[in-house]
Amino acid sequence: MSLYESFPKAFIVAEDIETNTLIGYVMGRVERGFSSLKGYKLTKKGHIVSIAIIEKYRRKGIATRLLEEALEGFKEYGASESFLEVRESNIEAVNLYQKIGYVEKKVLPGYYRDGEDALLFTCPL
Repeated sequence: MSLYESFPKAFIVAEDIETNTLIGYVMGRVERGFSSLKGYKLTKKGHIVSIAIIEKYRRKGIATRLLEEALEGFKEYGASESFLEVRESNIEAVNLYQKIGYVEKKVLPGYYRDGEDALLFTCPL
């Protein structure tokens, strides 16, 4: 089953209605795992799997809106926190996540295929 079929409230697309063009998306899923925010108790966590915005539409608040909607979707699925991984070098994304309320928890060495480290971020819902 696809993420969209399993978690449609956390799989959101943005469209330019004037040109009928897909301009961005966020994909999320809910997982069970140990909370790093609540004393390592078992909990439901929303995982931002992927987010992307076409370059010419960036810096217009679209990614912020998509993330906020995905976080609301996670809450509807009973999640109490959210997490995501981001390339250490992706400063724009890091700044966006921090603006929304995500906090860096740790570095994941060699996370990406090219060997770049990822930063693990978490956010209470």
